[in-house]
Amino acid sequence: MGSMSQAGQQALVTIFVVSGPLLAVVLVIGVLVAVFLAVTQINEPTLSFVPKFLGTAAALAVLGPWLLRQLEHFTVLILAGLPRMLS
Repeated sequence: MGSMSQAGQQALVTIFVVSGPLLAVVLVIGVLVAVFLAVTQINEPTLSFVPKFLGTAAALAVLGPWLLRQLEHFTVLILAGLPRMLS
């Protein structure tokens, strides 16, 4: 990391990489549950919470180590480039 702008750009990329898979899981589950509720004409908004919660927990269990490696890689890059950014 040579400059603050590169660090900011890498931070945004890391945010998208880390949050993207989890948000995609929640989005897919939300659409599937909404279609199911519309087809069955069930009018209960709390029914969508449990599948989203379980899907997010499963995604974190599966993707957790990879997500932590991404965050670790970013942290190492920032800390290694800190002296160059401050000078």
